[in-house]
Amino acid sequence: MQYFTNDFIDFFKELASNNHKDWFHANKKRYESSVKKPFEAFIGVMIREIQKQDTALQIAPKDCILRINKDIRFSKDKSPYNLHYTAFISKTGREDKSIPGFFLRFSPEMVGIMGGCFGPSKEQLHNIRTKLSKNPKAFKKLIEDKDFVQKFGDIRGDTMKRIPKEWKEACEKEPLIANKQFYFVAEESSNLITSETLIDELMKYWKTMQPINEYVTKAIQ
Repeated sequence: MQYFTNDFIDFFKELASNNHKDWFHANKKRYESSVKKPFEAFIGVMIREIQKQDTALQIAPKDCILRINKDIRFSKDKSPYNLHYTAFISKTGREDKSIPGFFLRFSPEMVGIMGGCFGPSKEQLHNIRTKLSKNPKAFKKLIEDKDFVQKFGDIRGDTMKRIPKEWKEACEKEPLIANKQFYFVAEESSNLITSETLIDELMKYWKTMQPINEYVTKAIQ
């Protein structure tokens, strides 16, 4: 099934050259019909597909989708709108990015796909490092899986500049313990947005990332 027309992509291409309130308000109905409503319907289907594999996921599309309006309070770029549409499907949705989930970003340039733990708290980070240090081979087996490497490459994240004494020995055995974040990213062509196989292709990514998401979820809890 096709969830988006070419106007989803065209809208953001035109917005890039007209990123101001007058143009957006003049195109508000177009935004509603070509972007907002189909994206909400699509996320609803994605949630139902994931629920077939993970019945614990209970979230509404509106709690996953981020606003198109940018937060410009601390930005030098004062253009008011994002040039992409984004959702974070997890047990807590967009409100808590410390909980691993399925992050999607649709833009004219690409489909961005992300999983893992992007914003762990100090306590959650300690728990992840502790679990990793006790059995680094278990996590290594997950991230060296052939399908994971092919789709996502490796684990990303900022690292500690100074490693505390308590973690030095563990970091020597497993360098990922120095990470402050544990996330991974893939990109697909923006042609996927209007493809009839959109859901099927994205579910392949979800199934590949899920073992690592589950590992991190158990660690932070």
